[in-house]
Amino acid sequence: MSKQATERALAPNEAKAVINRLKISSQKLNLVAGLIRGMSVANALTQLTFNSKRISDDVKKALQSAIANAENNHNLNVDSLYVKEAYVGKNIVMKRMHTRGRGKSARVFKPFANLTIVLREKEEAKPAKAAKTPAAKKAPAKAKKESV
Repeated sequence: MSKQATERALAPNEAKAVINRLKISSQKLNLVAGLIRGMSVANALTQLTFNSKRISDDVKKALQSAIANAENNHNLNVDSLYVKEAYVGKNIVMKRMHTRGRGKSARVFKPFANLTIVLREKEEAKPAKAAKTPAAKKAPAKAKKESV
């Protein structure tokens, strides 16, 4: 008797990637993650490539990992992907001591953060109902005028 498989937490048109213990505060990481929220994958990669923040390289790696997961594991179309969610969480905080003047010391906090990126495939626009053409609308009006 084996254990039942857990259901997939994401929708069938979604893929995600998670990076744990990035050596940066969650507040600084959230600034970079906020840049790519809602963007298409191509625009997000371009934004991260030319961003001057140090952590943008790690965020770019996470985005590329999510793209690879979407393509290889879930058979999603890479061209129609966009960043649905990019959220940040706190992780451990290393506490260290730094010596100060006159025999005193100060605490130094070295925070870590987690990053989760969720990609979603854009749904194709459904074609609207076949609207009557302007010529078809005018034709009955002409018929009425001729009969009068």
